Amino acid sequence: MKESAIELDAIPFDVPDTEYSHDGEKCSLDVFLDRFGVEDSALRHLALIVRGADTARHDLAPEAAGLLALSLGVSAANHDDHAALSQGMVIYDALYSWCRNAVSETHNWPAQASGQ
Repeated sequence: MKESAIELDAIPFDVPDTEYSHDGEKCSLDVFLDRFGVEDSALRHLALIVRGADTARHDLAPEAAGLLALSLGVSAANHDDHAALSQGMVIYDALYSWCRNAVSETHNWPAQASGQ
């Protein structure tokens, strides 16, 4: 990975022993936000969900298991990295929008057991 980044004059991330990778219990997104001083509460909430999905700590956020399932599904459905990235961006943009604008929204349609 690092060799590819050097060839492409890119910055590697989310791989071991690079500047932007996991740091203790923090995932790469946490590290990005910390290093650049980002204090957007929606991004911080998203980072908690991502950390839970990325580190198998689904107890950190109820959405973490769902994000992991969606991410693995996108990866399994796409053999082309660019296609997977395109679909993944939709998921992460939607999740960020939820964190920013709809986290308190609930459904008020109570389910009832059959026969009631």
